[in-house]
Amino acid sequence: MIKKIFSLFVFIFLLTNFSAFGQDISLYTQVNGRYDFTFVGNTMNTAENNPTPFYVTNTSSSATLNLGPSDTVVRAYLYWAGSGDGDFEVDLNGTIITPDRTFSHSRFFDPNTFTYFSAFKDITTLVQTTGNGTYTLSNLDISAFEALHFSRKTNFAGWAILIVYENPSLPLNQLNIYDGLQGVPDALQIDLTNLYVLNNANAKAGFIAWEGDSQLPTETFTVNGTVISNPFNPVNNVFNSTNSVTGSNQLYNMDLDIYDIDSYISIGDTDASITLTSFQDFIMINTVITKLNSQLPDATIVLNNPTTACDSREVNLDFTVSNVNSTEILQTNTPITFYVGTEAIGTTYTQNIIPIGGSENGNITLTIPNTIPANFTLLAVVDDSGNGSGIVTELVENNNTFEIDIELTVSPTFNTLSPLITCNLGLTRGIFDFSEYALLVKTNPLHIVSFHETYNDAFQNLNPITAISNYEAITTPKEIFVRIDNGCFSITSFLLLTENCPPIVYNAVSPNGDGSNDSFFIDGLRDIFVNFELLIYNRWGKHLWTGNNNKADWDGYVEEGVGSTLAPAGTYYYILYLNDPNYKEPLTGYLYINR
Repeated sequence: MIKKIFSLFVFIFLLTNFSAFGQDISLYTQVNGRYDFTFVGNTMNTAENNPTPFYVTNTSSSATLNLGPSDTVVRAYLYWAGSGDGDFEVDLNGTIITPDRTFSHSRFFDPNTFTYFSAFKDITTLVQTTGNGTYTLSNLDISAFEALHFSRKTNFAGWAILIVYENPSLPLNQLNIYDGLQGVPDALQIDLTNLYVLNNANAKAGFIAWEGDSQLPTETFTVNGTVISNPFNPVNNVFNSTNSVTGSNQLYNMDLDIYDIDSYISIGDTDASITLTSFQDFIMINTVITKLNSQLPDATIVLNNPTTACDSREVNLDFTVSNVNSTEILQTNTPITFYVGTEAIGTTYTQNIIPIGGSENGNITLTIPNTIPANFTLLAVVDDSGNGSGIVTELVENNNTFEIDIELTVSPTFNTLSPLITCNLGLTRGIFDFSEYALLVKTNPLHIVSFHETYNDAFQNLNPITAISNYEAITTPKEIFVRIDNGCFSITSFLLLTENCPPIVYNAVSPNGDGSNDSFFIDGLRDIFVNFELLIYNRWGKHLWTGNNNKADWDGYVEEGVGSTLAPAGTYYYILYLNDPNYKEPLTGYLYINR
């Protein structure tokens, strides 16, 4: 892959009597197409400030835009500037304009610091709507600072609109727009690298500059080492209050200069160097624009919709390769390589020629090596053969990548749950609280847990149990299924068991028919210890009654052969054989009958 870098190298050698601070000129934007550019604008100065013994700056001026009938405005950028801290609300054709961006510059002349400003506004829609005609910028007021700047003859104000327009008869050009606010007390150099000039016809460079003086011939403009000039800009007086569009030499203390540089750019050139110098006149560069016929594609890629299956190391994703910011088609079979870290894990290729402004959709399934963790960043690089190099020379070589975070979905781990045991309420029925199991089963607090009565319900995530703190199992053992979900899911289970808990004897009996304690009741006995045997004795040891799971509770009647007699009030004794392996010894005690 050939790497293209637009670099700005600025060398400022400070003069002995001042220091200056501003914003270096740097690349603002790049446009590619059948485009060219022009300027429209005007100074607010009524005369050059250097020789004039009075204030020269007004607050309003006009200029005329006159594009051809086949020219269509694509971009329109307004710059305005002046002496002082800044006026950041102006009018253009009656519309109030406030800046998108501002710049400032300061210069120290003992004992004062002199400040300068410029402002930027994208007014594309306004110019597209207005079209050709007169543009008037007003309410640009630097009067609060003019007296100070008049003392050094740097009192000025002005405005300019950079127009980028499209014309179908133009070749495919690359326009690079730089801006900032940088003083040029010595040299400003802009290096364009990795160009691919197919046709040098009508190559141009343009400048918006402030505070030039025609009477200070100390500036030069150099392209690829050759000092150049034109009829409006002598070889040693580049910034001389001229407007290359209108031919005016009365654009006082500002310059809208456009140079033809086709004689200094050759077919096949892969770089170009532009240098501005000024060794006496104080110049501020606001905007630089170059136009070169450099026909190259520009491949970019975007990843979308990554999908993974549970417990799979495969990732399926869509991608889109585009050739939007370009001046040439992108060839078929342009390689695309996918990386995790520095490891290439897959390569594919574009399937068709991608036209200027076009794109192509694709899909790929990547197998992720086991050495890569479940969470990782996937990097896609278009025009990469898998070794960091490509096969296509592009307009921009540092926009070929796209990153996306991937998480392989692995079924969650879980903790084993022990059986849950409660007392048998009869015929193995039990009431259970397994609400704590929702936390105990998880190895990650973010996992989602639900409980189900069947495996199929857990698998389908249907009919979750809601009464997990008061769940009634009609019969036990009963298996409860647990679904643990993290996007994938795992299923485990645990058992609900009942045990025969010790019965509770209520030893007060009052068999009077009032519905309360009418019989000898033992809670937790019937349908639990199904083989129990209960023997009742009087205090002299005489056996009175035998009961089991098939007989009603003793109601105080003594069994005597065929008939029965009423047991009198008093104390009686019982022996309860549970006939359960966990209760080998009988339970004994007494009861009292109250009549």
